[in-house]
Amino acid sequence: MFFLNRKHSYSIDFVVLCVARKGVETMASTQKVTGNLAVSEQQRVIVIEATEKPQDLKLRVAAYTRVSSDSADQLNSFAAQNRYYTALISSKENWTMVDIYADRGITGTSVEKRDDFQRLISDCRRGLIDRVLCKSISRFARNTTDCLEAIRELKSLGIGITFEKEHIDTAKVSGEMLTALFAAMAQAESESISRNSSLGVQMRMKSGTFNTCKNAFGYRLNGNKLEIYEPEAKLVREIFSQFLNGWSCDEIAEYINGLNIPTRDGNTVWRHSTIKYILQNERYAGNALLQKNYSTDTLPRQKKRNRGERQQYYVAGSNPPIISVETFEAAKALILRRRAKTGTSPRRKKALSVLRCGCCGGTFRQKTCGGKVYWTCLTHDRTHDSCPIIQIPESEIHTAFLRLYYNLKHHGDQLLPPFLADLQMIRSHHLLWSVDVIELNKQISNLTSQNQLLAMLKQQGGVDPDIFISRSNELAEQLRAVKREKRRLLNAEGDDTIVQTQELTEIVDAGPDFLESFDEELFGELVEKIIVESNDRLRFRLRNGLELAETIERTVR
Repeated sequence: MFFLNRKHSYSIDFVVLCVARKGVETMASTQKVTGNLAVSEQQRVIVIEATEKPQDLKLRVAAYTRVSSDSADQLNSFAAQNRYYTALISSKENWTMVDIYADRGITGTSVEKRDDFQRLISDCRRGLIDRVLCKSISRFARNTTDCLEAIRELKSLGIGITFEKEHIDTAKVSGEMLTALFAAMAQAESESISRNSSLGVQMRMKSGTFNTCKNAFGYRLNGNKLEIYEPEAKLVREIFSQFLNGWSCDEIAEYINGLNIPTRDGNTVWRHSTIKYILQNERYAGNALLQKNYSTDTLPRQKKRNRGERQQYYVAGSNPPIISVETFEAAKALILRRRAKTGTSPRRKKALSVLRCGCCGGTFRQKTCGGKVYWTCLTHDRTHDSCPIIQIPESEIHTAFLRLYYNLKHHGDQLLPPFLADLQMIRSHHLLWSVDVIELNKQISNLTSQNQLLAMLKQQGGVDPDIFISRSNELAEQLRAVKREKRRLLNAEGDDTIVQTQELTEIVDAGPDFLESFDEELFGELVEKIIVESNDRLRFRLRNGLELAETIERTVR
């Protein structure tokens, strides 16, 4: 940096470095400044011609298509979009086709569930694509946030997106501003459709014509009617019988896990919460309470427990019962009695046996002193000098859990949903870069393209009908096999922590707003272990591995 001092004169030479190479010679000026006096001197500059013209390079172009349902009309549109983009890209001399990325039967309100959209973004990050074509912004995304995030990321990678319906090229300066406008309009349209759909479902609930869109364990859905599936119904009756005979939910779950029977969702592991859900589901007595949960109107939608924000509808005799109303009410009463238990009991002692010493790693045992119940580290109890952790009043552990539950219940939306979103993002990114998943996606894309080409040849009369049917069935079977393998791989790669966090969220949502006393059953559902870090601090490890600290407010040392 140069500073001019008025009392002195300074001389600065501005020099232009010249490199001699074949090309066109031009003349430039070098100025020599002395005070306020400028003198020009001539200097030669060589212009070096570009060896490769940008217009000579072929653009690597991809297209993205999506339809939101599996109806015949939508699938025809889906195939037509794919044929159109294949022909369009192939017709351009300076374009080379990378792939047609296609999602069908998938919502546009969230990008997380769209496999080929994620594959498109992944290939862009890997530098395989220069330009993306899409029919319209609503096909790309109906969520403004997701749409702009994807467009900005691709733009930072030097990749433009052309939306044909809106005549928008995001590579241009004004493109993103227009995209924000159209994306907001698409999101508003999607929200309007969602509200109308929700209103329609509510009207059907109110009139009693809506039953369910997903069957409970023990039932099969035939049209819109639930039918008893006896192999599973037999186990449901056994669950209620065992619970009424004194079994705990954990003991029942352990018993069923030994039978290797999958849950309704295909999970191989039964949990405490799975059993409790069955015991509290009025469907098994032949009745239905509709709209226990609801989805928010704004995007991205969030599923929430209905605590009076929406109307609920109780339908008596909605489906054939698996158990009697008397059995269901007896199980419900037993759940309330167990929750209402107070005082020290063998069950409670078992619940707090999850205490572990953070100093010596030892276990804790319960003891009574002066009519008061304490938990003490076995190492400290044997030799006081061996471990500094002194005995803890049981009431203080209960109080710490009550504070923990209150925070989860009333401030858990700042903790559990972000934690779950991070887990899902990590898993999604891991799977996107999985070589096996990428290869399966390529096979799916290739088989889909073959199927589309076969359909086009059939339409133009270029293939015999018998050959068309035979080859079409063969391709369909191969496509189903590849998709089954992909689902199997995704399930195998799944992180159990995600399922545990979802279950934990549901347990907290279903729990009471306030706990007046220690609830041993709820404690067992939420907490896996308690680590006593010091004489003033406990660390609760939840069932999903998340650890939260609470202080010990000792009244007596």
